[in-house]
Amino acid sequence: MTATILYTPAVEDRTSSSLPLRLTLAPAGTSPTLLDGAWWPRSRDLTVELPALTAVLDPLWGRITRVTVNPTFWPVIPRKVPVHGHLVHVGWFRAEQDPHKLLLLSYTAGRWDLLVIPPETSPATAARLMTTATDPLHSLTASALIQEAEFFRIAAEADWDSTRETVWDSEGGHGPSAAAPSRLRARKLDPLLEIPPLDD
Repeated sequence: MTATILYTPAVEDRTSSSLPLRLTLAPAGTSPTLLDGAWWPRSRDLTVELPALTAVLDPLWGRITRVTVNPTFWPVIPRKVPVHGHLVHVGWFRAEQDPHKLLLLSYTAGRWDLLVIPPETSPATAARLMTTATDPLHSLTASALIQEAEFFRIAAEADWDSTRETVWDSEGGHGPSAAAPSRLRARKLDPLLEIPPLDD
């Protein structure tokens, strides 16, 4: 069981681009796993994305004071991001931190790790990742979850192509294997067909 939070900023906090926060957290009291939840940001702009995230997490986890990322997927990493009355310090680690993970620190309560779902991810794949990231029976790293989701996406697309081909065949379409017999084959099967002789 997971807790999904779709946070919509108050009217006075909204900008023209503000949309509900897409975040799933493991329920309180579950056994510790590698990830405490999954976050599906709408962009790779930390200055835009962090305020809404911390607005939800501050009351739950205590004031978030520091965030770290791996710079692989974040084009710009600001040193500080102003969020609802305080500053969040942003740091980065290339080798030490999984590129698909966001680490959050609160000076009052501790540390949390969130899977960062790439903004361009399809809704179906994102839903799978949000569910899997908070499943206590899963013990995959953030990158391993992304790789697993990509595997499922490719398999689903292959299955969809196979299903479309079956429907095509059942509706009267045919593939190369069901093509009309060649003239040579037709002459061998039915000598009464009026087929011009083939040059030898």
